[in-house]
Amino acid sequence: MTSRRFVTGVAGPTLSAAERSFLRRAAPWGLIIFSRNISSPNQLVELIDSFRDCVGWRAPVLVDQEGGRVQRLGPPHWPAYPPGARYGTLFDRDATRALTMARLAGRLMAADLHAVGIDVDCLPVADMPVAGSDPVIGDRAYGTEPAKVAAIASALAEGLMAGGVLPVVKHLPGHGRATVDSHRALPVVDAPRAALEATDFAAFRPLAGLPLGMTAHVVFSAFDPVAPATTSVTMVRDVIRGFIGFRGLLMTDDISMRALDGTIAARAEAALAAGCDIVLHCNGDLREMSELAEAVPALSGDAAIRAEAALAARREPEAFDADAARRLVAQALADARPRAGMVQ
Repeated sequence: MTSRRFVTGVAGPTLSAAERSFLRRAAPWGLIIFSRNISSPNQLVELIDSFRDCVGWRAPVLVDQEGGRVQRLGPPHWPAYPPGARYGTLFDRDATRALTMARLAGRLMAADLHAVGIDVDCLPVADMPVAGSDPVIGDRAYGTEPAKVAAIASALAEGLMAGGVLPVVKHLPGHGRATVDSHRALPVVDAPRAALEATDFAAFRPLAGLPLGMTAHVVFSAFDPVAPATTSVTMVRDVIRGFIGFRGLLMTDDISMRALDGTIAARAEAALAAGCDIVLHCNGDLREMSELAEAVPALSGDAAIRAEAALAARREPEAFDADAARRLVAQALADARPRAGMVQ
């Protein structure tokens, strides 16, 4: 069966009969996992196996596993990872060591995820906060200089891929300047084109070859005064695909977030019309999931080519000494904790 152009969530740690029926009928391209779906490693393996059994193939399974505030797999079953800002602090003290540790951290996270069947991590974060921006990004960011952010993001992505997990760079073309959380309202960024191209967008350009990317539900008034990047032809065509040069599979951020208006179907249709390849729906609401499935077509054309290319990048993990890597990363990132009087 050909998959449809969406990734779905589910409500809990096991699939209900209604969800199983929906998955078989609707054929989503992938599944995204949240904390509500997790109680133990064995349970998570069973959930993922059940999903793939329903859709009939080794469909991608995604998760937001950044560390810090955004970590779906955590203690007591999985290690806690630091927020992204910690890599930035270490980078300022020793750039070479920071990039080595970021690669190792990505590799360690991949080991955790691959062991339970998750093969896509919505990481790295290339957003750069500015003074006065909403804290939704905050310490998830690696810094405020494009070259530094891109270097750390690349290192994390390399580590993930070495561990058999595909990275998703987010949030194209940048969520750092947003003054409201797009989970709650629509952010509007009024910065001039030149400033955005020199900073926010510039951080993403070295990451244009990554296999997957996620859009930002943010209006950039210098380019499109009305539509957020997710549903803006101008932003997708001219900025994400054009100026940034992103070549991978482009998915939306969660289509159920309050930044967007209209029905779920209308949001999905607008995102696909703008040039997104895949629509992401996260909240596990079966009614909304069914509405979305009716609105999106089967995967075909350029979107299918990009999806195939992304999944072709999945590979078996490279061998490494996980225990030694954990010790190295733990020590390095402990050394990078904010010092007395510092704000992070």
